[in-house]
Amino acid sequence: MSRISPLHDILAPSGIAIIGASSDPTKRGYKALAGLLEGGFGGDIYPINPKASEILGVQAYASLESLPRAPELALICTPASSVANLIRQCGEKGVKGAVILASGFGETGTEGKALEQELLHAARESGVRLIGPNTSGLFNLHAKLNLLGLENVVPGNIGIVSQSGNMLLALALEAQHHGCIGFSSYVGPGNQTDLGFGDYLRYLGEDDDTYVAALYVEGFQDGRGFLEVAKEITRRKPVVVYKSGATRQGCAAASSHTGALAGSYAMTTDLLRQAGVSVVQYSDEILPVAEGLGALQQAPGKRVAILADGGGQATIAADRIVEAGLELASLSDTTRARLAEILFPQASLANPVDVAGSSDANPALLAQCHEILIGDEGVDSVLLVGMFGGYASRFSATLAANEMAGAESMVETAWSTRKPLVVHSLYAPVRPPALERLREAGLVVYGSIELAVKVLAALAARGEYLARESSPTEPAIEASRSRLIEQALEEKRDLLEPEAKALLKDQGIAVPDETWVTSADQLAEIAAQAGETPMAMKVVSRDILHKSDAGGVRLDLRGAAALEDAYRQIIASCENYAPNAHIDGVLVSPMAAKGVEVIIGVVRDPAFGPVLMFGLGGIFVELLEDVAFRAIPLSRQDAQGMLDQLKASKVLDGLRGAAAVDKAALVELLLKVSRLVQTCPDIRELDLNPVIAYPDGYAIVDARIILTTSDKETGDEFA
Repeated sequence: MSRISPLHDILAPSGIAIIGASSDPTKRGYKALAGLLEGGFGGDIYPINPKASEILGVQAYASLESLPRAPELALICTPASSVANLIRQCGEKGVKGAVILASGFGETGTEGKALEQELLHAARESGVRLIGPNTSGLFNLHAKLNLLGLENVVPGNIGIVSQSGNMLLALALEAQHHGCIGFSSYVGPGNQTDLGFGDYLRYLGEDDDTYVAALYVEGFQDGRGFLEVAKEITRRKPVVVYKSGATRQGCAAASSHTGALAGSYAMTTDLLRQAGVSVVQYSDEILPVAEGLGALQQAPGKRVAILADGGGQATIAADRIVEAGLELASLSDTTRARLAEILFPQASLANPVDVAGSSDANPALLAQCHEILIGDEGVDSVLLVGMFGGYASRFSATLAANEMAGAESMVETAWSTRKPLVVHSLYAPVRPPALERLREAGLVVYGSIELAVKVLAALAARGEYLARESSPTEPAIEASRSRLIEQALEEKRDLLEPEAKALLKDQGIAVPDETWVTSADQLAEIAAQAGETPMAMKVVSRDILHKSDAGGVRLDLRGAAALEDAYRQIIASCENYAPNAHIDGVLVSPMAAKGVEVIIGVVRDPAFGPVLMFGLGGIFVELLEDVAFRAIPLSRQDAQGMLDQLKASKVLDGLRGAAAVDKAALVELLLKVSRLVQTCPDIRELDLNPVIAYPDGYAIVDARIILTTSDKETGDEFA
């Protein structure tokens, strides 16, 4: 694998300078030096302190300039005000990277932001890469580099990036309690002034000692860049993210319905999953899911067979499996017959398989059942629940050898197949020998059924993602600017609705037949052609975005008199609502037939760039916010996944005798909107709301396109 990341030298240095090294055990400059010495770091260590000749038995130096050679890494333990100048000295000496512990930068306000900009400028001029500032530090346990001075952490295959030092400490203590989990590297990104989450993920993706990356994220500086790196890395190894906070970045100024829903926690997690990331909802899921993915990597599908030695755990497991979106595998007649040959008559041979006491005197029997279940073509993974590992304690010490033999057999079977085995045991907290054998062999054991199912769900989702990513990708699209957009930008306005629909039509998107009327005199001819067909009328104005609020919509109109009266009411109502508004006429069109209302929208998120939203309209979007997000460009699988993701997706399939909508047409519509936004980068927001979905197509009732201008970006929209 080619290495792109500059962090390989920085995180596995042959030499390190500790600027601000100290003999005071309460100082970070002491803890870091002690951690390097106690961990057996084999490279050169250069404590820098002008007032000391040696610290902890290591020769100290007065300055970077006085070092005998240039170390690859510097740890800076001095106050914020001194850091920029020290970075310049690092550049002059040839140091490649610096870890900056100090706070007091952008997180503190205006003065701190100025100090941070000075720091970044110094780093750019000097060619020094920055970790932090305001970071908890880093370690690389395989390189015996421990700048946190953290005790009782052991080398392993989980790489950690966390914006919270306490979260890292929690994971380290959890791993210590577990006994069989270790870490490869850890980095605290801090303010991400230079290096950010995407940079650290790329390093972990290229690091041979890391099998899975686990990230605790409070906020992305470059969300789009992270998604691009994640999509590349997740093809090679799992990535787990816990995203804290449910911020609505930029929503206060949002002028469209889509804009009001964007920037949310739901949007961020949807985009992460689109890139193949395994998103966990609770912080105590981070390490278990990372452990399971690191060990087992993926499952070929969602079909789970439950093997239990007790009915209670079997029922709980079945509930959690279904709630997680997994499936209870349907066992073949052959599998059931083979199970019947070795289990008591009272055993349940359906899924869940409850051995009903068959294993009480022979716990190794569970390993035989595991082998049978794995051999079923309708099974993608097996969940063992109950008391395996505790038989010798529960019944008789004479069962210890039998139980260990069962563990050995499970290990052998597990590693002979791509179908993962996840084990739940009541005895997991006391770590009996049989369970320790499973863990030592690289299998995973949990004391919680809920966590075990979370791992199974993550394995299945990763398997589906990898299968999906093997399909052809959508071709790249070149950006261009239409004449409609050029004219609107010249006039410092957004597209009028007829112009928006014309732009949609240029992309092959079906739009309804409408007439743009600028005078009531034009309505008689329209009425004559329409006959008794009910018509709709709405205002066209560059200054009125929310037409209904302004009284700019009239529905179910028949005949010339009704149309003319509605025209006058709309103009009067809108002039009263917005006296200075420029009114460009009205749109007249046949009323759309009833169907299923959906909403399609696009925003350009400050962190993630162009994002497309899809959801059911009406109450579903207003109250339930039942929507799905994907970063643009979309693949066909992304578009299909948006429809399937909705909690109320069954509405699209038809309820209470209603016909199913044309989901294929909606997928094509989503793809065409994605291509439109790629083609026209001047589109800042787009709202198709509502779109009426039918069994044979759709109707776009309202279309709104808001353009990006320098005025708008400063908050003065065409001031």
